[in-house]
Amino acid sequence: MTAATPQPGGGSIRLDKWLWHARFFRSRSAAARAVAGTPFRIDGRPTDKAHALVAPGMVLTFTLGPQVRVVRVLAPGTRRGPASEARTLYEDIGEAAAGAQAQSVPPR
Repeated sequence: MTAATPQPGGGSIRLDKWLWHARFFRSRSAAARAVAGTPFRIDGRPTDKAHALVAPGMVLTFTLGPQVRVVRVLAPGTRRGPASEARTLYEDIGEAAAGAQAQSVPPR
């Protein structure tokens, strides 16, 4: 298997469970409904399966309200902890890209 393919038990976790651990959704069932009902991409590939596996290094792209979120998974997580712990599970790369793009546009 390639390095990008998650291995069961090798640091991978279900997408809905990871989204819940990372506090993007209030419940795991809400995360599963969002995956099934809105566009989700894992490393650029579309998915509508809540049971899809994610692992550290993968990039998730999804809509959350009016925002498009782009995050890199840093850790699978073992529990739904406080917000400070949840922020250690991912890196928000969408903000960095948006900030760089805003700086590259010259002011009028």
